Amino acid sequence: MSEATIESILQEKRVFNPPTEFTEKASIKSMEEYNKLYALAKQDPTGFWAKLAEKELHWFKRWGKTLDWQPPFAKWFVNGKINISYNCLDRHLTGHRKDKPALIWEGEPGDSRTLTYTQLHQEVCQMANVIKAMGVKKGDRVGIYMPMIPETAIAMLACARIGAAHSVVFGGFSSEALKARLQDAEAKLVITADGGWRKDKIVPLKDAVDNAIATDVPSVKNVLVVQRTKQDIEMKEGRDHWWHELKENASTDCPPEHMDSEDLLFVLYTSGTTGQPKGVVHTTGGYNLYTHMTFKWTFDIKDDDVYWCTADVGWITGHSYIVYGPLSNGATTVMYEGAPRPSNPGCFWDVVEKYGVTIFYTAPTAIRAFIKMGDEHPNKRDLSSLRILGTVGEPINPEAWIWYHKVIGNEKCPIVDTWWQTETGGFMLTPLPGATPTKPGSATLPFPGIIADVVDLEGNSVGENEGGYLVIKHPWPSMMRTVYKNDDRFRSTYWEHIAPKDGKYLYFAGDGARKDEDGYFWVMGRVDDVMNISGHRLGTMEVESALVSHPAVAEAAVVSRPDELKGEDVYAFVTLEDSYSESDELKQQLKQHVVKEIGAIARPGEIRFADALPKTRSGKIIRRFLRNLAAGEELVGDISTMEDLSVLDKLRQG
Repeated sequence: MSEATIESILQEKRVFNPPTEFTEKASIKSMEEYNKLYALAKQDPTGFWAKLAEKELHWFKRWGKTLDWQPPFAKWFVNGKINISYNCLDRHLTGHRKDKPALIWEGEPGDSRTLTYTQLHQEVCQMANVIKAMGVKKGDRVGIYMPMIPETAIAMLACARIGAAHSVVFGGFSSEALKARLQDAEAKLVITADGGWRKDKIVPLKDAVDNAIATDVPSVKNVLVVQRTKQDIEMKEGRDHWWHELKENASTDCPPEHMDSEDLLFVLYTSGTTGQPKGVVHTTGGYNLYTHMTFKWTFDIKDDDVYWCTADVGWITGHSYIVYGPLSNGATTVMYEGAPRPSNPGCFWDVVEKYGVTIFYTAPTAIRAFIKMGDEHPNKRDLSSLRILGTVGEPINPEAWIWYHKVIGNEKCPIVDTWWQTETGGFMLTPLPGATPTKPGSATLPFPGIIADVVDLEGNSVGENEGGYLVIKHPWPSMMRTVYKNDDRFRSTYWEHIAPKDGKYLYFAGDGARKDEDGYFWVMGRVDDVMNISGHRLGTMEVESALVSHPAVAEAAVVSRPDELKGEDVYAFVTLEDSYSESDELKQQLKQHVVKEIGAIARPGEIRFADALPKTRSGKIIRRFLRNLAAGEELVGDISTMEDLSVLDKLRQG
């Protein structure tokens, strides 16, 4: 079998059509409508985006050229003048939305705030004026290291308003991880809080900032501190400033900077396979348009929707689909500071019930955790307001999809399973809820304007249901522009893995996939998570799905380990449901279950039970550590993104 393709072995035949009552009110009502839109966009992608940019956004000055493509570098809406903060706030203040809730916030201890578009605009202008007074100007970089509180979104929008690029670092990262990112971005200012609440504990954010900038970060001149938890912290005179004190005298008027469409909006650091974080660069105009359109169509947004994405603002999901996409559309977006925890396992469902959430967007990792906690938590709450469910972050296994559909959606809510990345800026593959029949585990079809394919290493399309490499064949407005200060890394990481004979550039995302007989895409996981078993290249996600479909398994992660006979063997780490006990007999049952679901080729050589799996703070399993453990090697790479270091210690001892 060729190294250039990946074998696909999971078969899922269930299909769910959009409910008729949903379709009747949807913006895009049928596959006929989707196909027409898709064909129009494919025929003339630049014309398609130009029309939408004119219709959907406010420009201070219209652009000249829609797309300047010098592979692999793209510029969109060249010389157009725009401000994303203006599009998210000012343009909603002249009509009925001025008094509409823009941001609903729920704190973990139960405190809450609602900011209308008028109030949010005022607070953003005040913070913009405060950071301008600290010497921050257009083109400077600002580090944001915050809990999930309204001021985090306010800080992002304030930076965008004055033309300073923000670099948000997730509030759970260590001071070392924060330091590396502040150094690379050469941040002039850090915006933080005294602390934040996470699982009933205070996370001491200001202390981490102090440690991060104590040495070797000369670019940081000021630290702006939001008071959240009110514990004692050290404030260094002349450098550290309280937001609530400076806000008192700050003007609520701050005219938006007229930004070039290609001006830097933010740098967001994502982990690389080397463990050295990559600064993903996103610019202004194209990103504004693409997050606006994907949010509008994928969530079929209505003016009375209450939308909640459970991600942290520190990740791209929070940037695109808590802050910029929703606010650009004039929607109501919910932010929640906390997480499900032993003291309140049903807190997410409390938020849905309290605010009448209509659109709920979360990660498969969270869904599997909800399943393990038990149906009684959602069943005790009124979830009848929900009309759309979404998933993000990784492929969802079919069993978790079905549970989500039945228990949370009451079999009436379409599920939008979205595939995209930090680098793409917005959804690339996604159902449109009123049009697309869905299949559990499939991200379905490309968003209109996205030309995606599954290819071999030479860029040739592979056959139906044959695994290969997921690529994008034409530039799109929100694509990353480069790796910050490192064009060579950008080129080698994303554009040189697949080498078509015609020399055309294909964006390769790092994921394996297959296309089925209906053209639906099934993402099979990272190709660096691909196993080569006896010459068969198998995606880890499919074996994990088979394991999780067994009633004993709450979560599974599969990696390969070297094997003299097969080249590589399947090694599975399995977390059990509470009602099951570890035993050799259960290991054998699980191995047989995988054989039954997929075939003997996928039978795990080893199954290891684990109380928990090593994850990033955004919930992604860190498989490179599991590969090291399976092979009996030392752990390599950056561990600063890990949620809980004790998980690794337990696995090592085991």
